[in-house]
Amino acid sequence: MKKPVYRALGIFAVALGLVGVVLPLLPTTPFLILAAYFFARSHPEWEARLLAHPVAGPAIRGWRERGAIPLLAKRLATLMLAVSALGGWFGLPGDWRYLPGTIGALILLWMWSRPSH
Repeated sequence: MKKPVYRALGIFAVALGLVGVVLPLLPTTPFLILAAYFFARSHPEWEARLLAHPVAGPAIRGWRERGAIPLLAKRLATLMLAVSALGGWFGLPGDWRYLPGTIGALILLWMWSRPSH
């Protein structure tokens, strides 16, 4: 019973990751890491395909082995979170303007505490 659910969740995670390729605010790699997790429990061949992918594979393996995030991903995320914080600062009313910057700062603190690869 669990395998079909895990497989469906893996397919959904891959779909979200593919959408994230074209939408800058939706991250691709975390969804592919999640998909690999679900496929490991439901469809090992699909997990192997994700791990062998020339772009996504190293990021998934780095996360599994060391909890590492690629340096380029950290830099791009920092840039996108800064843009979001500025957009919130100038676009949101009152105290709401602090929310994107605060959330972004918390994410950045966690992300930059992870090892790079």
